[in-house]
Amino acid sequence: MSASTPTAPAAPSAARPASLRRSVSNTLKGSAGNLVEWYDVYVYSVFAVYFESQFFSPDDKNATMYVWAIFAMTFLMRPIGAWYFGRFADRYGRRLALTISVSLMAACSFVIAITPTVSTIGIAAPIILLLARLLQGFATGGEYGTSATYMSEAAIPGRRGFLSSFHYVTLVGGHVLAQATLLVMLLTIDATQISDWGWRVAFGIGGIGAIVVFWLRRTMDESLESDAIAEAKKGGARSTGSLYELFVHQWKPLLLCFLVTAGGTVAFYTYSVNGPKMIQTAFAANDVMAGTIINLAALTLLMLMQPVGGWLSDIVGRKTLLVFFGIGGVLYTWFLVLWLPQQTHWLPAFAILTIGFVILTGYTSINAVVKAELFPTHIRALGVGLGYALANSAFGGTAPLFYQAALGADQVVTFVVYATVMIGISLVVYAFFLTNKGANWLDDEAAMRERKNARRSG
Repeated sequence: MSASTPTAPAAPSAARPASLRRSVSNTLKGSAGNLVEWYDVYVYSVFAVYFESQFFSPDDKNATMYVWAIFAMTFLMRPIGAWYFGRFADRYGRRLALTISVSLMAACSFVIAITPTVSTIGIAAPIILLLARLLQGFATGGEYGTSATYMSEAAIPGRRGFLSSFHYVTLVGGHVLAQATLLVMLLTIDATQISDWGWRVAFGIGGIGAIVVFWLRRTMDESLESDAIAEAKKGGARSTGSLYELFVHQWKPLLLCFLVTAGGTVAFYTYSVNGPKMIQTAFAANDVMAGTIINLAALTLLMLMQPVGGWLSDIVGRKTLLVFFGIGGVLYTWFLVLWLPQQTHWLPAFAILTIGFVILTGYTSINAVVKAELFPTHIRALGVGLGYALANSAFGGTAPLFYQAALGADQVVTFVVYATVMIGISLVVYAFFLTNKGANWLDDEAAMRERKNARRSG
């Protein structure tokens, strides 16, 4: 089963506007939680330079490496979270799984915010930080697959690319909010105060936001059919959310999901995490504020480009955008990684990063719906979540750590080759194993639901 261009929208009808409004409402409620969860993910990378000395001794020359090692280790929990929440969502519904994941994320953010420093409790401080981040990785593993599935299912045919693109609007939006939080602090307090207590406020904001989202998610519609949930609860559908079903009968779409993600996740973390850190480092000595504003502006543009990419995919097809990303990534990654750290003027720094984000949009804006279209309903949340999480853990979360290690060993070119090869592998998949036209699981099931509703109303 391959990604495909949705069929043309049906002619307007009296029922269509209400369906569209319901779809938009559910999209906004689902994406709000995604926004908060990814804020909690990125607040770590944005504020790492400020809280590093609070969890590791300032005299430890490996402190920065330890901070990014913890960032990478949290990705090891994502496949476990994807398995647990994906299985849960396929059996008990998307809404309940999403509500639980955001609650866990909030609790861990509050724990990090109140953890004493290494000077107070010694090695217990980094251990608490690691454990909290591992639990957040577990929650994030469940959030991605379940929210991608929910938003793709909740979107109406013909608008699915556009509406599901808000999955990455809010994912990138979490990074934007983290950068905006840092900018506000830089404008109101000094760097020493941010290092002393400001970073705690940043984590606390994420926890409070998650409480608000908990209420929102309780009011959103369930995208999984009530009959399917009832059958799964009674044990009538043993293949629902089953690893056996996934690896034995759905291994082809799972492999496709993994390979579609591999190059995209390397590019995403190289461009959107390493890229801003390069700018932050380049401007640290002369103008910290300028570096923060550049990153905030570029990330805001990346966020705003997601609906454009999703809208284009509804017209020209998913494959077209993915191939654009793959070719652009193969040709541009070396330039971004090698030239961006050398920029000390805001305009070329902003331009280099923004061009990278335009290329990246070819992947980010549609990857959620592409993966959701690969799997049938009874295994979709598990398949999307686990396929993404395995690739993300192996290649995405490790990208900042690999880059930091390559930078320290003066082997940045080696990292460039690695990132380019991974994007190239995914490009082959995009070009030869996906199509723009043809049936897909989401459209087939949407048509079945429409026929079932018509019979009931008749």
